[in-house]
Amino acid sequence: MSTTYDKIKEIEAEMAKTQKNKATSYHLGVLKAKLAKLKRELLTPSKSSGGGEGVGFDVAKTGVARVGFVGFPSVGKSTLMSKLTGTHSEVGAYEFTTLTTVPGVIQYKGAKIQILDLPGIIEGAKDGKGRGKQVIAVARTCSLIYLVLDVLKPLTDKGIIERELEGFGIRLNKEPPNITFRKKEKGGINMTNTVPLTHLDLEAVRMILSEYKIHNADIAFRCDATADDLIDVIEGNRMYVPAIYVLNKIDQISIEELDLIYKIPNAVPISAHHEWNFDELLDMMWEKLSLIRIYTKPKGQLPDYSAPVVLKGGKSSIEDFCNAIHKGILRQFSHALVWGSSVKYSPQKVGKEHVLGDEDVVQIVKKN
Repeated sequence: MSTTYDKIKEIEAEMAKTQKNKATSYHLGVLKAKLAKLKRELLTPSKSSGGGEGVGFDVAKTGVARVGFVGFPSVGKSTLMSKLTGTHSEVGAYEFTTLTTVPGVIQYKGAKIQILDLPGIIEGAKDGKGRGKQVIAVARTCSLIYLVLDVLKPLTDKGIIERELEGFGIRLNKEPPNITFRKKEKGGINMTNTVPLTHLDLEAVRMILSEYKIHNADIAFRCDATADDLIDVIEGNRMYVPAIYVLNKIDQISIEELDLIYKIPNAVPISAHHEWNFDELLDMMWEKLSLIRIYTKPKGQLPDYSAPVVLKGGKSSIEDFCNAIHKGILRQFSHALVWGSSVKYSPQKVGKEHVLGDEDVVQIVKKN
């Protein structure tokens, strides 16, 4: 009996030999849908596994964000991790059930950020080993992924790792497709689009949805979507994760070669061994994580700049700030006074729904 892995290889082989043109686009769309469904099976724990190899693999989440290190052996991941944690914090000692994932902690700009070495992704997941499946599951929980590459041969390894992560529903440096999809009881497939579609038409959409046994749905495209984009929305379990390409061992290349590397988007050249360019690496990490620091100000005192409350940028409110300090604060909450970039004048009286900006200062005022 053929396994899920065998079926995946058969479909990948058929896709590889199918010429890409208008006539085959419908067929390829259906094959991609079949492939996505099979790969979803790999990520879903089987009920019959009964606690076999890899089951229960987990690392307790700590800190405000989690950064996963991915890369082939001998690219310098371990050196980079030990230097980063050694320079910026102690290595954390956490309980975990396999030696393939090594956790540590970086203290940066007042934030505790967990880092995980995930060496098993490539070797394990592709070959159907139970542990590889679990490592992929951990990678999907990361707020940011560092793809650590050898600067002497970056592009080949980069492509292999990207394909592996993409195959398991991890989308690197991408935004979710602007597609609205809603199943309904009857009425067939109703498709609308606000931009011209060059990759899909109603027949292609129908064929892909039919593979999922969906025959009644409203679907609205606000982007020039591909078959892959539509499948991602139907699957509904994709993780959109920012990534930084960490090009290690720059001590082995020339200045001219270094100039070329800087043209690669989202890349940071470093030397883990010599600790070169760690500042840029950490600055880009902070930027990609979109974190903000909020300082507390007790009544009648100066703000405490030594221990910021670190929150997710762009959407964190006074309510989130209160809950990060103590769940009970909101019960006594009257209003807050805010100094900083998120207000028109300082201090400004705001309610719990007010959205905060980086380095705002907040004083909570309790009910009388």
